[in-house]
Amino acid sequence: MAEYKLEVTTGNIKHAGTTDNIYVILFGSEGQSERTKLDNSGIDFKAGKTRTYTVKPASSLGKLLFIKVEKDPLFIFPENEWYCSTILVTAPEGDMIVFPCYRWISRGELVELRGGKGLIQITGSIYKKNDVSQKLQHCHHNLLLFFKPICLHCFAHICFSGSELKFKGLAGSLKKWKDIDDMKNIFWSKKTTLSEYVSEHWKEDDFFGSQFLNGTNPNVIKRCSKLPPNFPVTDEMVKPFLETGTTLEKEMEKGNIFLCDQKIMDGIPARMKDGNPLYATAGLCLFYMNPEQKLIPIAIQLHQQPSEQNPIFLPSDLETDWLLAKLFFRSSDQIEFQAVHHLLSVHYLAEVFAVAALRCFPTIHPLYKLLIPHFRHTLHINVVGRKTLLGPGGALSEVLSLGEEGLTELMRRALSQMTYSSLCLPENIAARGLETIPNFYYRDDALKVWNNINSFVKSVVEYYYDSDSNVCKDSELQEWVNEIFTHGFLKNKLSGCPSCFNTVAEVINSTTFNFYSFICFDYNSWIPNGSLLLCKPPPVTKGLSNMQTLLEVFPNVGDTVKIVSTVWILSDKYTDVVPLGTYPEEHFDEPAPKQMIKEFQAELSYLSEEIATRNSQLKIPYPYLNPAVIENSVTI
Repeated sequence: MAEYKLEVTTGNIKHAGTTDNIYVILFGSEGQSERTKLDNSGIDFKAGKTRTYTVKPASSLGKLLFIKVEKDPLFIFPENEWYCSTILVTAPEGDMIVFPCYRWISRGELVELRGGKGLIQITGSIYKKNDVSQKLQHCHHNLLLFFKPICLHCFAHICFSGSELKFKGLAGSLKKWKDIDDMKNIFWSKKTTLSEYVSEHWKEDDFFGSQFLNGTNPNVIKRCSKLPPNFPVTDEMVKPFLETGTTLEKEMEKGNIFLCDQKIMDGIPARMKDGNPLYATAGLCLFYMNPEQKLIPIAIQLHQQPSEQNPIFLPSDLETDWLLAKLFFRSSDQIEFQAVHHLLSVHYLAEVFAVAALRCFPTIHPLYKLLIPHFRHTLHINVVGRKTLLGPGGALSEVLSLGEEGLTELMRRALSQMTYSSLCLPENIAARGLETIPNFYYRDDALKVWNNINSFVKSVVEYYYDSDSNVCKDSELQEWVNEIFTHGFLKNKLSGCPSCFNTVAEVINSTTFNFYSFICFDYNSWIPNGSLLLCKPPPVTKGLSNMQTLLEVFPNVGDTVKIVSTVWILSDKYTDVVPLGTYPEEHFDEPAPKQMIKEFQAELSYLSEEIATRNSQLKIPYPYLNPAVIENSVTI
């Protein structure tokens, strides 16, 4: 009689244990064991604990292939789900094989676990089909279980925030603001050092310019070598803001002129609110990198087509005219950020990669092992977010000038224009001509993090694929990229997204993921710095505005606190955050990829120290791409 030793580990998370009955069947190349109950004295499956069991088939099962795990009820007790981390099997011959699970198991489920080294080219097997089916069912069944920590955390903040706002008579108020400084009292408890700085410096042009490099949305600014024909800025207009003796043409030749163009929003109507229209513009803004290495706005046009009713605003205009121009431009910039660079390019694109991986890769595939930790909670936050943020009465459709239809149209346009190279950070930075612009901390930190991720991905991919031929033969890998091309880029060949992989280098490039750190609250909690919702139309004539005009453009008190509460929740960290490079679940069994993970973590640690040292010398620190605060997956 052969004897197999099983070391079963229950996850170290709340409510992971179970009192239900657990059964296993071992399958090998030469047979299978009987269905065996895992039962020792005492409580077997406690959170964070490992217990050892034996399975004794009549003879050796040969090479161990997979395990079936089943959970049955204990008497008439209610459902008691179990979170199994791993099962380590020691065969009679002395071989030790880890079977990763890292999932909840419910009553009546028959879960197949496969272990050992990462394997490719195992297409067509019934085990693969069952494996993929189980993963999709698991994601659907355990949506609320996985999402519970996030929901409870957000609910606590909503309750606390709501109590504070009601106490101060702000929640639901239809009153208009009488003084801008009154907005500083929205929250007593929810303030950061930078949000306080923003409330004091929001009027300054160099601070306005810095936000397009190091603020919420550094994704749109680009170097300008020639003015668009629909933006007729003249030398005479901007001469007072340039260095003495130079011209706009000369500064463009030097590479000191930059442009943000919001043409993607042109023609998208804003929504109605309480029978009144809201407003969003599709403007153009010209920036100048001055000799003090400060990026300043020198001209703003709020609509795409120039006309007498669409003047070009300048820093020398009436102060409130210039503030209104900056307010409308920043508002549209933040709407574009939320719809395009947050929802579409981060959440929805990550969902495409995640679903394709779940559909195409069995758990033993090395790309599944590499990618699955970076999809933690992604599907769950997206499912809940579609309803709570974008659905009827959802948070975003309530606090943005564009409604659900407008946001959908904006994302549709962005997807039709999206290119695969724009998702590759080094290519994105180069295409926008931003390789040498000074004080661009987003670029500096992001490229270093990108390079660390790319180096890690390269080492793992090359370990399993030692030739381009192996890439071409791996049909599961080919299915994965084809699903991304089909369902993510809608078979748009102009996007540059590959429909198949021909080289190892292509796999590495496509597997190096965009990383994300949300910094909305610091810059957007102060409404005058760029409200997501504007109640009056932009100025069409210069010289007629005053501070009262600004107050009328701002949302009312109740809508203001909705916006601030929403950006707080979207920016806050929940209780079980997993930082970039942290892998609490061990999917790889081989020493080589485990060592690669350690080296990756060490590089991220060095970078974290480097960024912290740099930030200690900055007036406005940029901590957002410190690896210690970047999440390992898209979750918020």
